[in-house]
Amino acid sequence: MDQLSGSVALVMTMGALHEGHLSLVRAAKEAADHVVVSVFVNPLQFGPDEDFDSYPRQLDADIALLDTVGVDLVFAPSESEMYPREPLIRIDPGPMATVYEGKTRPIHFAGVLQVVHKVLNLVRPDVAFFGQKDAQQLALIRTMVADLDMPVRIQAVPIKREESGLALSSRNAYLSEDEYIEALALNQALVLGKDAARHGASPVEVRDRATAYLDKAPGVKLDYLSVVDPETFEDLTEVGVPDHGRGLIITAAWVGSTRLIDNREVRFDG
Repeated sequence: MDQLSGSVALVMTMGALHEGHLSLVRAAKEAADHVVVSVFVNPLQFGPDEDFDSYPRQLDADIALLDTVGVDLVFAPSESEMYPREPLIRIDPGPMATVYEGKTRPIHFAGVLQVVHKVLNLVRPDVAFFGQKDAQQLALIRTMVADLDMPVRIQAVPIKREESGLALSSRNAYLSEDEYIEALALNQALVLGKDAARHGASPVEVRDRATAYLDKAPGVKLDYLSVVDPETFEDLTEVGVPDHGRGLIITAAWVGSTRLIDNREVRFDG
């Protein structure tokens, strides 16, 4: 890809864009002279029983939406352009990719890092913006960039939420009206946990309070809920509060047939 003159910011997406993606674009526009948005549904990060085939693809609508916020370039390669053959060299995401999302989706993060590495090399941005909602992905991308000495700054953007508190996600479109209401329990549980931490609760107490709420929430089938170090994803209920005092309550759950993730930052200053 030919380099744009001036500083370049990159926002990577899989399309089906919503206000959460636009919040990344707006942050990118404030940080650089030009903004590139990639749109690519990456097959390497989907398992055999996941929703790769049904994942929403609406490139024309995505481009029209990006036009409203003044994106300079949309990079929307085909699968054959990104992977002319089966990749022989693979990114090993390491032990952080074997827990939580990586335990439920064993090949996911290897596929994510493979495509992120490729797109960063193709676009060569000065800074790349990623959403805090995919917190484990964000931590792994930062680790890859640091460990492989990649010349790019990774910038996180806070989770964009609907007025109801539900984190924006392309998969929210899968929810029925009743399931949407049931899904609100995820954010409510995280708020309870954050409030507990603010009042001096330990990581174990924070985890147990949020978990108890979701265990009673109708229509919600919990995959995991934990309190982790946002940098290493170590379980704070096992290793204790890190020196920086920050934690992250992370959760994933099924509502109907839709799997949703969410997280909230917490502080343990006591």
